[in-house]
Amino acid sequence: MTPETVTTIGQQALWVTILLAAPMLLSALAVGLLVGMFQAATQINEMTLSFIPKLMVLALTLVIAGPWMLGVIVNYTRSMMQNIPSIIS
Repeated sequence: MTPETVTTIGQQALWVTILLAAPMLLSALAVGLLVGMFQAATQINEMTLSFIPKLMVLALTLVIAGPWMLGVIVNYTRSMMQNIPSIIS
């Protein structure tokens, strides 16, 4: 196994991680920003006010993007398993 192979596998793993994390993180960021603006405008500082909407949006995002995320991780795993013989030799 060459250093280039290890680097390529690492890059692919990081890219898959970014793809899987992006929908959840971006939706939580958007909701957090909106709730923060609402709290600043109304001067309500309740912790559950930011937690509950984020939790609901994350669940909705997982339902919507879940099949795509599962496809990405299955394709990555399949390609890694198929490349085992070429990686070892």
